[in-house]
Amino acid sequence: MTTGNGTERPTGADRSAGRAGRRPGAASTRGQVLEAARARFAADGFASTTIRGVAGDAGVDPSQVMQFFGSKEGLFAAVMELPDSALAQFSTAFDGPDAGLGERVVRAFLAAWEGSAQVSEPLMAMLRGAIAHEGARAQLRDFIQARLLEGVRGRATGDGPELAMRAGLVSAMLVGVVMGRRVIGVPALAEADTEQVVEVLAPAVQEILAGT
Repeated sequence: MTTGNGTERPTGADRSAGRAGRRPGAASTRGQVLEAARARFAADGFASTTIRGVAGDAGVDPSQVMQFFGSKEGLFAAVMELPDSALAQFSTAFDGPDAGLGERVVRAFLAAWEGSAQVSEPLMAMLRGAIAHEGARAQLRDFIQARLLEGVRGRATGDGPELAMRAGLVSAMLVGVVMGRRVIGVPALAEADTEQVVEVLAPAVQEILAGT
């Protein structure tokens, strides 16, 4: 629109377009969600953090968080820079019958932590960071235990606290094996091949998770 002095006055459409151009784009919104999620996971841990809480902190709708990351697990993976394939390996271990559960869990865990560099390197970086940083240690512990607890529900008998203890015991065993093999370098563990570790560890994990 032209004013009396010959200058152009922005129309309503022009002003709307200008405002739209100043709004943060998808990348900016995604970054806000990740920043909010880092703070939430650090303060509340994996189990207590919710999509709704993260969305509220980031000033977005929960559906946007789901659109970006798909689930709380996917959001955690993005915060910790874990590949989706690592989450898939942890989750699929609980697919199938109770028989062989311990072996599937141990194999999936070792495959993630000792497999391809794309999957294992971010996990190892998180593990090494957890050694020196309590916040990272709590997040790693909470994440692994929560994944195991989710998988063990409906398989083992017992109440909530007992199932949580079972999941905690298995998470401690699995992380301890990886620490011994990849970080500390305990000779008997570091030199053992995957099949030897599975043969010894799987029956114990089976007993704890499935009670068989």
